Amino acid sequence: MYVVTGATGQLGRLVVEGLLAAVPAERVAVVVRDAARAADWADRGVRVHVADYDAPETLAGAFGAGDRVLLISGNQIGSRVAQHGAVIDAAAAAGVALLAYTSVLAAPTATFRIAEEHRATEELLRASGLPFALLRNGWYTENYLAAAAANVASGEVFGSSGEGRVASAARRDYADAAVAVLTGEGHEGRVYELNGDADWSMAEFAAELAAASGSPVAYLDVAPQEQVRRLVAAGLPEGFAGLFPDTDAAIARGELARRGDDLGRLIGRPTVPLAESVRAALGV
Repeated sequence: MYVVTGATGQLGRLVVEGLLAAVPAERVAVVVRDAARAADWADRGVRVHVADYDAPETLAGAFGAGDRVLLISGNQIGSRVAQHGAVIDAAAAAGVALLAYTSVLAAPTATFRIAEEHRATEELLRASGLPFALLRNGWYTENYLAAAAANVASGEVFGSSGEGRVASAARRDYADAAVAVLTGEGHEGRVYELNGDADWSMAEFAAELAAASGSPVAYLDVAPQEQVRRLVAAGLPEGFAGLFPDTDAAIARGELARRGDDLGRLIGRPTVPLAESVRAALGV
């Protein structure tokens, strides 16, 4: 059985659909908090297990001996180590054949704050004795595209990463890599550093927005405090907004730039170019 946790999130949905294109539905299972959000899959024959990571007892029966599991990292920053640990414990108790985890690029040496929980989860996974694979995902291009239309309307993209470069890839690229690892052989004990085929600066991102929209868009590099002020004014909680200059500082240090070709090799094709993702986000 191929089991995907956090399956109704944006990445999880793409992974499940990729699995359904590769294997029969009766060999696919999902672990979700809300069964209603997985009803379409249940109708197609996917096994749905409802569980709450904060209630480890609900994970009983989620996994079976020989299963190949994808643990998609949670989104509750500050709670993720305990949540991930509950999944790892349940998988170990069941005797799964492989647990793949969506970590972050260069987790052991990354200095930005959100890497800390990934690093701790990797340590739990290694200590569990489970056969594992680490999918150290770089930045998602989609992280920058939610505000694409607003950026074009204002003629401005702001941040504090300077001339730092990001080797982002599309969410579909990372999902296809996860499917390849789950359904393939020889991935036990492997660590994959996953990034896009090319890296880019925020000035280049602004130029892509301008080229796709036909309107001028420029990158404005601001001080970290100003970045937080602008994000809070846009409606983000201050604590969450503070993560942006922290990761931008890491980008300026080169921590999310291109590192290798693992992603392209796993998916067997080039990663989606930035320009293509920008055009799709703007509907052009």
